[in-house]
Amino acid sequence: MTEGHINTLLEAIPLPSVLIGRDERIQGANARAVVLLGQGIQGRHFITAIRQPAVLDTIEACFNDHNPRQSRYLSSQDAQDTTFQVTCSAVETDEGISVLLCFEDITPLEQVGQMRRDFVANVSHELRSPLTALLGFIETLQGPARNDPAATDRFLSTMQNEASRMERLVRDLLSLSRVEAQERVRPTKPIDLVAILRTVIHANAPLLKDAGVTCTLEVDMDNLELPGDADQLQQVFTNLIENAVKYGGSNNAIRMSIHVEDDHPALRGPCAIVTVADQGPGIDPVHIPRLTERFYRIDNHRSREMGGTGLGLAIVKHVVSRHRGRLKIQSESGQGSQFQVILPRELPLDAS
Repeated sequence: MTEGHINTLLEAIPLPSVLIGRDERIQGANARAVVLLGQGIQGRHFITAIRQPAVLDTIEACFNDHNPRQSRYLSSQDAQDTTFQVTCSAVETDEGISVLLCFEDITPLEQVGQMRRDFVANVSHELRSPLTALLGFIETLQGPARNDPAATDRFLSTMQNEASRMERLVRDLLSLSRVEAQERVRPTKPIDLVAILRTVIHANAPLLKDAGVTCTLEVDMDNLELPGDADQLQQVFTNLIENAVKYGGSNNAIRMSIHVEDDHPALRGPCAIVTVADQGPGIDPVHIPRLTERFYRIDNHRSREMGGTGLGLAIVKHVVSRHRGRLKIQSESGQGSQFQVILPRELPLDAS
């Protein structure tokens, strides 16, 4: 088989692929492999081109017994670490047994696995603290504070707070799970966005009053219909108002507004934009890209003291994503924060 035939066959493989001949030199490599391993690898000994002991051992073992094997190849592309699963297979050529290497990018799978591990670790940490506190108080009430009414009242109050914290966390986890399960199913039922915002403000009136916060709705229309899930959108704007109350400070003013656009560049069509703005201390821009990550908090202690679970904005992001919308966050330290929820007003083409 000529060099041209080898390269033609390798180019037909949709993965970075390299063929190593019996003389342990690279007989051919497709363009994807050249991008991964570098220019000028053809004709070189495979050890000088790959240079990762685990992969080299796999290649040598494949030459010895001709059995297919797999290994991992680690690389860095565009300042991002990537992981490839390398499959080594013995193939018969005119010169004898050669080894074909195919590199499959499994970085997304590795990232999903890491996210899952981080999620379990975060949930375990969030639940462990209140559980430890509850067990400690129960032990105290059964022992030294058994006949101390004042201590009993104080401990029971703290236990109630810790149990409420766990209840909020479990509730938000269930909400996040439901939203993620439905994320690929776009809502098609028409809802009135103006009515939803008015309902949210009315439902949160006690919270606003207790915090000394005012919330106004600026809208120049009686109703605005668009496809959506009313319950999930209520949760989105409730979470945004609660965040504005918690982190905006007392005597804060929250302003909600709606305006429409006929052709939004991000959505490529008509949309409704709901803005929730506060006059709080603002957010350092360095934190904004990570605000919608699960359990990400700017100030862990302060967030827990205020009853935050670290999941509110993650829920907002997933609900907006399910609606095929966009979430924009703008803030500067000392200048307040502004959250924009951009929702499409048109039904999807495949909606019945």
